[in-house]
Amino acid sequence: MQDAPRLYLDLPFPPQGEGVALDADQMRYLATVLRLQNGDTVHVFNEAAGEWEARLEIQRKDRGQALLVAQVRAPEQPIGPVLVFAPLKRDATHLVLRMGTEMGVTRFCPVITERTNTHRINAERFRAIAIEAAEQCERLDIPLIDPLRPLTQLLAEWQGSRALYAGLERQESESVGVVPGDYGLLIGPEGGFSETERRLLNTHEAIIPISLGKRILRADTAVVAGLAQLAFRSSQSI
Repeated sequence: MQDAPRLYLDLPFPPQGEGVALDADQMRYLATVLRLQNGDTVHVFNEAAGEWEARLEIQRKDRGQALLVAQVRAPEQPIGPVLVFAPLKRDATHLVLRMGTEMGVTRFCPVITERTNTHRINAERFRAIAIEAAEQCERLDIPLIDPLRPLTQLLAEWQGSRALYAGLERQESESVGVVPGDYGLLIGPEGGFSETERRLLNTHEAIIPISLGKRILRADTAVVAGLAQLAFRSSQSI
């Protein structure tokens, strides 16, 4: 059933023909919001089990299970970029998480820069947004969410052999050739990087400046522009 709702389940799946428990929130969504009935089809998935067609068994509106009928997609090795970004205002940050998940980001690395407006993140909420986006866009895996840390710390830990493309405004950029399969994208905060940060980035062996066009973009727009450009040139498609 193509239009069956998809649910990410963070637990081991039982053998075919057996049931896997759904949590109360998932059951309320299926039974109350979508008004599904006993026997209706749902799809359940995770990185280890792949995606399964299942039959809904409702015990009550907040309790039930999905009876595994048949595997429709085998597990896949997640392939995609790392996104390093400065958290923005709440709605803009949530948009970055949704769009990044849809575009194949496998790991989000929020960082504190000199012009970052927030120094706290809600990792649980971030993961919930990524799960919702993965359910919608038919991904099997959920991106990792790193703890918030200073940009200087991330750069110190970043391996020089792993390309980290940086969207640097008003700066000459290298021509982007074929992008390697394992890479990262760095997008700064609203207002851009400070001069101190620019000097640090320009001396880091992994940093490759890229142009995102002639216009000055909002940070959330820059994320999409950068991911799309690099995906187009990647040796391994997102």
